[in-house]
Amino acid sequence: MSGTGARVLTAIVLIPLVVWLVLWGPTWLVAIVVAGIILLALHEFFALGAKMNMPGYPKFTMLCALGIVWAMAFQARWEFRDTGPFPGQFERLMGFPELYIVLFMIGAAVLTLLSKRAIVEALPSSAVSAGALLFIAWPLSYLVRLHEAPRFLLFVLVLVWVGDTAAFLAGRAMGKHLLAPVISPKKTWEGAVANLLGSLLAAYVFFGWPNVPLVERLIVAVLVSVAGQIGDLFESAWKRGAGVKDSGSLLPGHGGILDRIDALLLAVPVVWWYFSKVPLPR
Repeated sequence: MSGTGARVLTAIVLIPLVVWLVLWGPTWLVAIVVAGIILLALHEFFALGAKMNMPGYPKFTMLCALGIVWAMAFQARWEFRDTGPFPGQFERLMGFPELYIVLFMIGAAVLTLLSKRAIVEALPSSAVSAGALLFIAWPLSYLVRLHEAPRFLLFVLVLVWVGDTAAFLAGRAMGKHLLAPVISPKKTWEGAVANLLGSLLAAYVFFGWPNVPLVERLIVAVLVSVAGQIGDLFESAWKRGAGVKDSGSLLPGHGGILDRIDALLLAVPVVWWYFSKVPLPR
């Protein structure tokens, strides 16, 4: 099967599952799936780091990432209570993602100081681990928070899907002007513009389904397109540094998990920030 055929087949299989999970799956199941995706993405990220002689601290970083996802799920659906397995103040404390960021910072510093590796090797390992948590685990965990409004979460995913597809088709059909030749020789300005236009069109076609006014939907489309393309380029730069074409081979036609979700790395937290001060649209 050709690369394009495998890409289409993978999308046909995965998209209905994602739609079902977002619209009808419980938040605890969404959190489990997101946690699994984060662990796979972290595995690929650290594998790329190892190719650049920066192995990192994958197990510790993954443990902290799971804590962040748990806290996001706690805040999304579970109320703070004075009863339960961790009653009172302890339960409130464990339900904040920032706790696991602090624990990571302390743990990474301790691992670096106690490392038997030379300091010129230990410090990059700490930096790679921090990058993994900050650029992968932390932003993707907001998918769980966005599930407070399932239709709006699906709306954001559709913007990414349509934008990526439009960029892929336009880049192959008419792409001539390279966007970032050193980082990604196949990405073009034509594809970038198509990504933006595709996202805007999707935002318009969605009408009022996610209960968001048209102007705000268009603003979200611009944020998702721009942030998503920056995230895509960042992941491409990481692969370029490691000297590989794809982050992995888990998804036929798409490469690895990171290759499929790179646009979400910055798009999701940007959208969350945009709506963080107002109730999420239902």
